[in-house]
Amino acid sequence: MEPTTEVVTARPAPMLAAFIDRYVGYRMSGFAAAVHRGLPSRHMTFIVAVGPTIDVVVQTDPRQSPRNYRCVVSGLQASTALIAHDGHQEGVAVELTPLGCRTLFGMPAAALWDTSVEFADVDGPAGLELWERVQHAPTWPERFAACDRVLSARADQNRIVGPELTWAWRTMVRSGGGISVGPLAEEIGWSRQHLTRRFNQEFGVSPKLAARITRFERARRMLEHAPSFVTIAQVAAACGYYDQAHLDRDFAEFAGTSPTKWLAEEIPSVQDSDGFAG
Repeated sequence: MEPTTEVVTARPAPMLAAFIDRYVGYRMSGFAAAVHRGLPSRHMTFIVAVGPTIDVVVQTDPRQSPRNYRCVVSGLQASTALIAHDGHQEGVAVELTPLGCRTLFGMPAAALWDTSVEFADVDGPAGLELWERVQHAPTWPERFAACDRVLSARADQNRIVGPELTWAWRTMVRSGGGISVGPLAEEIGWSRQHLTRRFNQEFGVSPKLAARITRFERARRMLEHAPSFVTIAQVAAACGYYDQAHLDRDFAEFAGTSPTKWLAEEIPSVQDSDGFAG
């Protein structure tokens, strides 16, 4: 069987659009069984499996045991998870920003930093309902509508991140990770130390590390989609790295490998669709 990849995207319902960037439906089949790298991202991990479970064989926190998930939720991370697959993967990824963790789950994103959980363990009825509805929906639009229905009912608009941190997060993302802590703090009217402390308390990560992860993600996506004549050094420069060596160091830290090796080994994944959108 020839390997096939299908990726379908959709925007969420208007009431969810402030903290869910989009839904990504994916179906990949005919590939050799392998291990996929789940890389750091500016989005939380929120994936509803269709068919086979999501088999995390190495967690981002090595103290957490391997586990199979029907609907996995993870906070932000700064290292790689390893996910085994048998050549077939299918599901819906919810591109949830950490701004929505309070609204959907009643907790700051920091509470899930570097941790993976089953959605049903966070909210049993909603977690089970989401998985079941997506499983039994025959088309991508119906699967996305199921996500809208369950998550809209779950969302509590009284549980939101404060305006200063919301602005800081969105500004950092729009910059592609190119803005430093000083200008963010100055615009808000906070000290650098106060912004760093509040940012960490809410998102589980410092503004500096969040910016590095965002810049790394932008470079990774650009490498995946760049034509063959574009070099890694050119991508590094376009994403604001001092030189290729700095990009190589971020790949070693965040992906556990080099850009060249990652490009050679990695099959298409849900993370690679549609490039970088702030």
